[in-house]
Amino acid sequence: MLRAALGGAGFLLPRRGGAGAQPCLRWRQWAQRRAVSEATAHPVPGPGPERLVGRWLLACSGAVAGAVVLGGVTRLTESGLSMVDWHLVREMKPPRTQQEWETEFQKYQQFPEFKILNRDMTLTEFKFIWYMEYSHRMWGRVVGLAYILPAVYFWRKGWLSHPMKGRVLALCGLVCFQGLLGWYMVKSGLEEKPHSHDIPRVSQYRLAAHLGSALVLYCASLWSGLSLLLPQHKLPETHQLLRLRRFAHGTTGLIFLTALSGAFVAGLDAGLVYNSFPKMGERWIPDDLLSFSPVLKNIFENPTTVQFNHRILGVTSLSAITVLYLLSRKIPLPRRTKMAVASLMAVAYTQVGLGISTLLLYVPTPLAATHQSGSLALLTVALWLMNELRRVPK
Repeated sequence: MLRAALGGAGFLLPRRGGAGAQPCLRWRQWAQRRAVSEATAHPVPGPGPERLVGRWLLACSGAVAGAVVLGGVTRLTESGLSMVDWHLVREMKPPRTQQEWETEFQKYQQFPEFKILNRDMTLTEFKFIWYMEYSHRMWGRVVGLAYILPAVYFWRKGWLSHPMKGRVLALCGLVCFQGLLGWYMVKSGLEEKPHSHDIPRVSQYRLAAHLGSALVLYCASLWSGLSLLLPQHKLPETHQLLRLRRFAHGTTGLIFLTALSGAFVAGLDAGLVYNSFPKMGERWIPDDLLSFSPVLKNIFENPTTVQFNHRILGVTSLSAITVLYLLSRKIPLPRRTKMAVASLMAVAYTQVGLGISTLLLYVPTPLAATHQSGSLALLTVALWLMNELRRVPK
């Protein structure tokens, strides 16, 4: 009976070699061609190329870190306004003859920093600050090439996955924007301000934007590199782990904000207004904390308020990291993750110690530069911990 039913239904199935088999065959061929074309359009790189791309991104993040540290030293030595123009290629060749140096020095003498602050500067002293700014600019060009040239090579070799292509394009765009933002910042310190008797300096807003974009570039490069190189832990998604992960994200954001507030401290020389700790002078809250009007102006333009906010953010970050460490002790974590938590704790206390020492010693350049570098180290370890705790995609 079943055989009869199948035989009776034979007209519904295409017979081998019959006309009905042709559309079915053509459909299969079309599906195969589409699958091949999609695989060709979005190839998945193997583990070897993926690790190479990860190492490149880590190297790029290291280059950005070097630029941030060098920029901090340039700011601390008051060298950032020594080069009074910007040319992408022409300025790569420094002055060589005495006449060329004299010409460069004469250009600097036309701007406010020399007229107000450095009227007694000699040519030898000018050469030092000029080479500091020159080194920072040249390092910035090296960073740009370190991103763009390998990116083109990896793209042509097909070693970048589809999501990574978008990320690499964003990183290359950000590094170019960073260079333009640097010159936009310097220009603010070269402008004549006839109604101001303050020391010529760059705008603290533009300095914070320049540092902030550099930190975003650094964090994005470091995160992408670590994600490609470090194998993910298959951690059980417990309530405790979810809470620890969220707390780690919030703590990293707080560390980033504290580092960014340091740009306002540097831009306003706010580290020199109250050189005592834990009190500010004789008070916990200084009298001139809200002396500017309107009140919101104090947050970004009053050196006292800027230093006060940086202190509060630093202590809050340290407290959050301590709580994070204590929370992590209650959860069974892999050895590498425990190392990240312990490292974050150690770097945080070292960084706070450096900050207090810098303040009490009236901001000596070597110690202040070490403190600025410490903020990058702290942010690095926080990103490492976030990477260790990241969710495994299903």
